[in-house]
Amino acid sequence: MKKSPGTTGLIMNEPLLWERGKKGRLGFSLPRRDVESSPIADDLAGEGPDLPDLSEVDVIRHYTRLAQWNFGVDTGMYPLGSCTMKYNPKINEKLSRVPGFAAAHPLLPEYLSRGALKLIHELEGFLAEITGLDAVTLQPAAGAHGELTGMLIMHAYHKSRGSARSKIIVPDTAHGTNPASAALCGYRPVPVKSNEEGILSTEVIAGIMDEDTAGIMVTNPNTLGLFEENIKEIAEVVHAKGGLVYCDGANMNAVMGIADMGKMGVDIMHLNLHKTFSTPHGGGGPGSGPVCVRKLLKPFLPVPRVSEKDGNYSSSSDFPDSIGKVQAFYGNFGILIRAYCYILSMGKDIKKASQLAVLNANYVKEQLKDTFHLPYDRPCMHECVFTDKFQEESRVTTLHMAKRLMDYGFHPPTIYFPLVVHGAIMIEPTETESKEDIDSFIAALKEIAKEARDNPALVREAPQNCKVKKLDETEAARHPCLAG
Repeated sequence: MKKSPGTTGLIMNEPLLWERGKKGRLGFSLPRRDVESSPIADDLAGEGPDLPDLSEVDVIRHYTRLAQWNFGVDTGMYPLGSCTMKYNPKINEKLSRVPGFAAAHPLLPEYLSRGALKLIHELEGFLAEITGLDAVTLQPAAGAHGELTGMLIMHAYHKSRGSARSKIIVPDTAHGTNPASAALCGYRPVPVKSNEEGILSTEVIAGIMDEDTAGIMVTNPNTLGLFEENIKEIAEVVHAKGGLVYCDGANMNAVMGIADMGKMGVDIMHLNLHKTFSTPHGGGGPGSGPVCVRKLLKPFLPVPRVSEKDGNYSSSSDFPDSIGKVQAFYGNFGILIRAYCYILSMGKDIKKASQLAVLNANYVKEQLKDTFHLPYDRPCMHECVFTDKFQEESRVTTLHMAKRLMDYGFHPPTIYFPLVVHGAIMIEPTETESKEDIDSFIAALKEIAKEARDNPALVREAPQNCKVKKLDETEAARHPCLAG
């Protein structure tokens, strides 16, 4: 490769604030007191918290240096398969801070919250249109929370029909949280294997679907990055036995504006706003996992719900079949603003985002399939999965290569997932990466594969250019340091 983004440049060491602080330092000045002082009794005040004494420059440099250690989607490519770590447009952040939204209290009366209620109602409509489903709740706080909400809706539906079902079908290519979400609702997960093409076979589902099975939890595209081509026929099998089809929408970024989930036979689907709709992940803010349903399941959606009549927006909890609240108020509103902004900004180009995501993933697949073992050599969707089979002879593993990639200045991709592929290397470039950046990433991986062949010890000892070098993982597992 011509030039690596990685470097061994100046990286500042940073002690704990308690080590940096010195007694008597002060980083701010209190305003002059305009009331008489009134001492607090010692038995009430106690010794007080153990806070370090710091100057303003101590605080600024501390957090600036910590920020320089961090790697995020604003730093560089984040090729985490299954996570869809796409760039977060700054216009989303700006509009989420509009005072009328950011400073609004959730307990304000409705007549002072019309704008927020309108945004919620319109976002629900956008997500319904994009998925091809009929009704939406924005309450769930994350994808797994959306799964749980979806399963609660499925449970409520069967209960309303006097049907006490005990099982749920969960394919091996579904997301790992699916079985847990089902189990929390009293269902016993029934695992089913994908076929030699990496997708579900209709015949296999037909063989295990019965009147005691509540439905199926399918991820489409699945965790191999492959589209479940038999989904419509599978849905017909499930529906014929009175079951429901739940779709994990974590991979919606591959089919946004292209695939109609309603026409596929999907009854319930959650979305990850922090994936498909460009809102922050993790430390960037709370998540959001809206749930979309077909019309027959609308009565079971959480409350309160927002409605519109003659241009006026109001909310109500008067829905007797509802599963109730799954979170306070209407959801993580600041995240909803960002997703709403993204959809309005993209407009009809939202389809192009998915097309480019699929194009980028297939480009990576074709460029690397002679370098790494490709278990499913067929067109992929938004992500592709390789293995470390070609490097086994050199005793270089997926983990070794992922750590070596850090020396080249790239965040590693998802590794050892999905579990159905041994030594998996799961890459998702997303649509926001340019060809130049993707080519640089590909070149780094090819160089690492060459190192694994010519100098495997170098790869096994990675990372070497990072602030923290290779860790003793065995020691960490046997004697973890839990003190911080």
